[in-house]
Amino acid sequence: MESLGDLLKQMPGGGSALRQADKLMEELLADPLVGKLRSKYPELDNETIRLNLNKIYQCTKEFRICSNCPGLDQCPNDFEGHYTELSCETVGGRVQLNDRKVTCKKLIARQSENKIRSRIRSFYVDDRALLEGYSADEIVSKDLERMKAVGQIIKYINVTKENGLQKEGLYLTGSFGTGKTFLMCYMLHELAKAGFTGAIVYMPEFVEDLKSLMLEQGKLKETVDLMKETDLLIFDDIGAENLNPWVRDHVLGAILNYRMNRKPTFYTSNYGLDAIEQHFSFTNKDGDELHKGQRLMDRIRPYVQPVHVTGHNKRGLR
Repeated sequence: MESLGDLLKQMPGGGSALRQADKLMEELLADPLVGKLRSKYPELDNETIRLNLNKIYQCTKEFRICSNCPGLDQCPNDFEGHYTELSCETVGGRVQLNDRKVTCKKLIARQSENKIRSRIRSFYVDDRALLEGYSADEIVSKDLERMKAVGQIIKYINVTKENGLQKEGLYLTGSFGTGKTFLMCYMLHELAKAGFTGAIVYMPEFVEDLKSLMLEQGKLKETVDLMKETDLLIFDDIGAENLNPWVRDHVLGAILNYRMNRKPTFYTSNYGLDAIEQHFSFTNKDGDELHKGQRLMDRIRPYVQPVHVTGHNKRGLR
């Protein structure tokens, strides 16, 4: 932003700095903003104004910029996202003009949003699902066919906010593109605002990546521990992954075994609970292992509320 020194240099006439300062003093005294400041602080006399031309010029300049804000990313103020606020006090019989930088509402909102997002971890999920804003009205009105499912999710959010972390999670089923992932991201975002941490894991890519993590035991343990400890864990598109016995029994099983009766786990899937049990019972390596599938389902079925998401395919529309 243009400084007072730059402004004085630009003043026409080529006169002395003193005459230029006198001209700026005259302009500031006629400025309605300075008039309001003097109304608030009647002790603010001309001598104090002259001694603090830079502070007062800065304040009036930034006020007008903020009144026609070009957006936080284009903020031209010296300290991005802040403006100058002035106050007066009398010390030892002398009037002092103090200035301080105040954070603007747009920066406060961004900092708050960043704090919310910092509570959410995403594994292989398109970050756009988490970065875009959410509106409860839009969630409800975007597809009236899924109204019942939306109602269940909003009820779950409200109960968690009022009573704390629940032991049961949600199991969202429905056709392709009905917004299951979107609704779970909305839930994560709303509960992150209430202080809960969360993670969402896209299962097909996570399972593929586990093959390389087998060679990095430290990273594998860190990832599994995070999924065990986070307040809200979502397995997205479960049933679409290519399971092997190690992933099913030693990774997924270990995570769910730790979380049951402690913290809620959530799922989105194109398969219902019975169909997903069949999926867990078969691996390309060992074929059908019904008891292994049932064992994993014992860590899922009793700890979820089924939610059927109906509606039309929205992929490509957002």
